[in-house]
Amino acid sequence: MKKTILLSVCLVSLLTLNAQQADYIIRNGKLIDGSGNNWQYKDVAIQNNKIVAVGNLKNWKASKEIDAKGLVIAPGFIDVHAHIEGGETRNPLATNFIYDGVTTVITGNCGGSAENLKTYFNTIDSIGTSINVASLIGHNTIRKQAMGTANRNATAAEMQTMEKLAAQAMQDGAVGMSTGLIYIPGAYAPTEEIVALAKVISANGGVYSSHIRYEEDRVADAINEAIQVGRDAHIPVEISHFKVSGQNNWGRSKETIPLVINARKEGIDVTIDQYPYTASSTQLSVLLPDWVLSDGQDSIMARLKKPEIRKRVAEHSIGIIKKRGLKHFSYAVVASYRADTSFNGKSIEEINLLLGNKHNQKAEAETIIQMIEKGGAQMVYHGMGDNDVVAIMKYPFNMIASDAGIAVMGAGKPHPRAYGTNARVLGKYVREMGVISLEDAIRRMTSLPAEKFNIKNRGLIKEDYIADIVIFDENEVTDMANYTDPHQYAKGFKYIWVNGALTINEGQHNGTRKGMAIRNKN
Repeated sequence: MKKTILLSVCLVSLLTLNAQQADYIIRNGKLIDGSGNNWQYKDVAIQNNKIVAVGNLKNWKASKEIDAKGLVIAPGFIDVHAHIEGGETRNPLATNFIYDGVTTVITGNCGGSAENLKTYFNTIDSIGTSINVASLIGHNTIRKQAMGTANRNATAAEMQTMEKLAAQAMQDGAVGMSTGLIYIPGAYAPTEEIVALAKVISANGGVYSSHIRYEEDRVADAINEAIQVGRDAHIPVEISHFKVSGQNNWGRSKETIPLVINARKEGIDVTIDQYPYTASSTQLSVLLPDWVLSDGQDSIMARLKKPEIRKRVAEHSIGIIKKRGLKHFSYAVVASYRADTSFNGKSIEEINLLLGNKHNQKAEAETIIQMIEKGGAQMVYHGMGDNDVVAIMKYPFNMIASDAGIAVMGAGKPHPRAYGTNARVLGKYVREMGVISLEDAIRRMTSLPAEKFNIKNRGLIKEDYIADIVIFDENEVTDMANYTDPHQYAKGFKYIWVNGALTINEGQHNGTRKGMAIRNKN
């Protein structure tokens, strides 16, 4: 009897010694690994910052075990289109992103980025954010450094300067170059300039990500321009926040999606991203003609003081709503206006009436000009159709992106996409509407972005990959933010690890800030 007991004790001790150790083990969850494959029941072990085992881990031990029964285990989401510059210091916890399942963002989009990415990445690492940050170098940023906001083609010397800046940014860790061809000064750049810079980016292993030149009537021309850059520069292309804007263009996704499909058949690596809303968000200045916005604020103000120019600008703005078949600027809503925060959340039509002006297009156009003169505003524009949003979402080489910055709770009336982009896809378009499968949605949020932007060892639940992991309830996950009350965190995310550090624990941010700068050489 004593020998049997002794043998049992020895056997237990041996098994304990042979048990694998980890910091965390996640058990009993439905694992969706990010590849697009069907879910499976598998355990996941995390040690330090990596996934060290995936499978049946019954013999493993951990400092902390998470019971994920009834929940989904997935890679941390990668948001390929963000604008976080400036928000890192205001809210380094990046709560609007992390509560939406996002563990990594790619910033520097739409042509605008930090000028010196080496300094920027070092700043990210020193601040300590709750999310990882990669960045593109902005074409507008490069052009401003070389030639300001001049409305002309670059000289040979200026092109040489821009090419050097692009090459330096790639050496400093940029994942590619972005353009914002609707913004100043990018709007003044010919395609040839973009191709020349894209060749520099391509030679350094980067991606060309474009806010294309037109998203309304001439959207097909703009998509073809982006494809042409890919063709001529031999560079992967990402078309940002793919959409068709303007009520008069609803239904044209039937025309625009095939352009991407055909380009891929040709052998051009073109992909797209999308936010799941029918409203966009950008500057008030897009309602003005490009030519009036060159050469700095002083020049803009001087032009607008001239009655003949002011009249032409107003006529341009009025022409926009006439094309849309609208009588007023009701679709244009202020998100943030520093000159008068009482305007936040109100349309241009409403603001014009509050100012005691006549209820007509001419008076509203003048209100827009006056707001520009006082510093401009960030806007939300309601101008896309539900059917186009769904059609675009069905396209398999389409990633999910917020086009948002790091929000500060209660500040302004931002687009709700800042808080609920991924939750909205998972809740509305996967669970409620069945537009895409859960596994495919996860793929578009994880491995597809990682592959496109060459982000190593992330985007999959796989041994030796970095432990960026989300656990959520597929039946609960919901976007709570709306246009009236946008400052609401998404719900349904229970646990989130960033670089192996538990950051969301039982649905609450615990203050952990283990995010890092991701450079293209990582």
